[in-house]
Amino acid sequence: MTKKQTLTCSILLLITTSILGQNKTNAKINHTAVYVVNLAASKHFYQDIIGLDTIPEPFHDGKHAWFKTGAGIAMHVIQGAESKKDYYKNQHTCFSVDSVKDFTEVLKKNNISWENVNGIKEAITIRVDGVQQIWLQDPDGYWVEINDAKD
Repeated sequence: MTKKQTLTCSILLLITTSILGQNKTNAKINHTAVYVVNLAASKHFYQDIIGLDTIPEPFHDGKHAWFKTGAGIAMHVIQGAESKKDYYKNQHTCFSVDSVKDFTEVLKKNNISWENVNGIKEAITIRVDGVQQIWLQDPDGYWVEINDAKD
């Protein structure tokens, strides 16, 4: 390849990279939301069982509870659903804890059932990477995964 061809290829690569980079939106997750029948029951579940901290919500109408789920990330719990629905386990929210075994003790004390990924009651799944996980449903039937992933 000649110097001129090399320079032309380099310029084309630089232009292409620049154009493709301009289409990047830098989108990041801001919040998730669940629509619930009973706000008090859901607030108790996410605050007292899962262990999330509440954060201020702007509505102050008794129909919203907001929880911190990460740095700059929230979960909005919104009252207004007419009834519980069936949800797929693969459509879920996952929270990581220090110890899945310790978390199951909280569930036992509160008479909340859980299962492994295959639906076996009170069992823990161990993924191929060694992460332990369990599955449970919130008061409205939304699936929640709890695992001990470190990152």
